[in-house]
Amino acid sequence: MIHHIVGKQHNSKLCFVCGLKNKFGIHAHFYITEKEELIAVFTPSEEHQSYPGRLHGGISSAILDETIGRAILNKYETEVWGVTIELSVVYKKPVPLDEELKVIGRITSENSRFFEGTGEIVLKNGDIAVTAKGKYLKVPLEKITDFDKEENEWRIVESENDPKAIEI
Repeated sequence: MIHHIVGKQHNSKLCFVCGLKNKFGIHAHFYITEKEELIAVFTPSEEHQSYPGRLHGGISSAILDETIGRAILNKYETEVWGVTIELSVVYKKPVPLDEELKVIGRITSENSRFFEGTGEIVLKNGDIAVTAKGKYLKVPLEKITDFDKEENEWRIVESENDPKAIEI
């Protein structure tokens, strides 16, 4: 299936998932689809392994949590942040290292205080390796942490390599 990209979300400096200057991070980029789904793209390396050649399950969980949680940002003009309340993960196949992976996240329901979503990690061959569903509390960023957007380099980092469409 081809997902047409209509935008890109922010990256930061040191976040493990999206921090572009975190030398141990996974450096994921997040693309907004025409259906308000979010697709994360990243390539795990040997620093992210558990068993040799395999992505650590905790990192699979982290990228799914981040992608589902960020999908809420697609629905509002102003930033709406989610704090994870529950996350259920099902591991179906081993996730290899040194291969570009795609993670899809979507919102399945929401009300004024909470939202729920689902997501999956998709391998290069199209197989679904890991699935997750989560529940999140909507919280203003200033109630979560003292976050200086300039200091943390919270910005959209566009590249000539950004896709116009992503096939999964």
